[in-house]
Amino acid sequence: MTHWLTAPILIPMLGGILQTFMGYAPISLRRTLGIATTALILASSLVLLALADDGSYRIYAFGNWQPPFGIVLVLDRLAALMLVMTSVLALCCHMFSIGGADEGNRQFHTLFLFQLMGLNIAFLTGDLFNLFVAFEVLLIASYGLLMHGGGTVRTVPALHYVVLNLIGSSIFLISVGMIYSVTGTLNMADLAVKIPQVTGDNLNIVKAGGMMLLVVFALKAALLPLCFWLPKAYAKATAPVAALFAVMTKVGVYAIIRVYLLVFGNDAGELANLGMDWLFPLALATLAIGVIGALGADNLKSLVAWQVIISVGTLLAPVALGSAASLSAALFYLLSTTWTVAGLFLVAELVAHQRGSARDRIITAPRMRNRKLLGVLFMMGAVAAAGLPPLSGFFGKVLILKSVEPGPQMAWLWSVLLIGSFLTVIAYSRAGSIVFWRTVDGHLEQPEPVKGKVTTAAGTLIALTVVIVALAGPINRYTDATAQQLLDTGAYTEILQTSMVGEDD
Repeated sequence: MTHWLTAPILIPMLGGILQTFMGYAPISLRRTLGIATTALILASSLVLLALADDGSYRIYAFGNWQPPFGIVLVLDRLAALMLVMTSVLALCCHMFSIGGADEGNRQFHTLFLFQLMGLNIAFLTGDLFNLFVAFEVLLIASYGLLMHGGGTVRTVPALHYVVLNLIGSSIFLISVGMIYSVTGTLNMADLAVKIPQVTGDNLNIVKAGGMMLLVVFALKAALLPLCFWLPKAYAKATAPVAALFAVMTKVGVYAIIRVYLLVFGNDAGELANLGMDWLFPLALATLAIGVIGALGADNLKSLVAWQVIISVGTLLAPVALGSAASLSAALFYLLSTTWTVAGLFLVAELVAHQRGSARDRIITAPRMRNRKLLGVLFMMGAVAAAGLPPLSGFFGKVLILKSVEPGPQMAWLWSVLLIGSFLTVIAYSRAGSIVFWRTVDGHLEQPEPVKGKVTTAAGTLIALTVVIVALAGPINRYTDATAQQLLDTGAYTEILQTSMVGEDD
């Protein structure tokens, strides 16, 4: 069964290769292959989720090379959760793209699948250098996806995105080089054993490397002050790309959770909890700046892009606390906010196609077609994003508030989160009332009818906010178990002594 660990990587890789050679094939064939490939990724992810639910680690060593020298994939509860979350999101985005968003670029589906391959490598790898490789794979694909559609409106934000991420990649490579120069390994389990033993001048080298690595992950996650590239880049991307990119910042959050709990966690000696004192205030500041940006947004896509930044701050604040309850709450919220934000990007695109020249700008315009349907979808997404009952965002934020112990951190977290949520409600209320209810006399050019497949894709992501509520008990039990597993770092390091290949799990 350990061979299943390679499925979420091999399936998109093979699908992407086939798409490369089908560049001049009929678009219907490319679409069919793309959707089928993404559906298979989801199926394999669900298999891995079932395997990980027993709480054990599963390891796959390529070429039977043992760690710390070999390339290993490691499956645990967190990796399985991220795989399922991403594959569900990807399937909905891919369905939306075949409504016409994939036209104009023969390699759209190729890039889409390679993006998924990079994401899945990042979630499964047990090695820091291979995490770097995963970042490069998904970033190279994201460059092409971000430019999809062309035009200067996308070129300039995409250029900023590319330059910043190239700088981040350089820092990543330098930081892992510094860590390797001292420890002689980049396997995460091996690092968790060796870093507590580092002393003297070598301690400063590893500390510097660890802090640089945190900067890289903060850039990927869009943590203040490294977040200002995101709103324009996401707002100008095509809708399915922006929706898929809702998970990109979560890769940075995942990397912080994985590396800084395992490698620089409570058992890391003098380097224990490296950088966590900075993470909490920066997370709250990120949340605050995201709310300010949302209040000032002049179009729906920009509003949702700032919501991505709000969600990053809301996620990283409990992660910085490091308790089992706060980690569980963060993971519950992670699932909700990723799907909600992605759904809102797709709804904003549907609205734009129904408002003529007004597009998705927050201005008055003649009454749009399909106003009730789109208004309901936007309202549900807004309620979930702002954290109002009865949808999933409310449950996620309540769990976060309950997870913090009394003290100064509780006062800061409660104040910023509650005030931020209130102001977020105002931002969405303003946008929704203007776009859907304040109309002016006149007639729009007859818009195209909303296509069933794109509405289904957007509606599915929004409806998942209800599904999460219905399954809140099982999901919360899973996130509780995941948090406990993450904090039990000793169990992870024991994989060094585990038989790597040929084990029938």
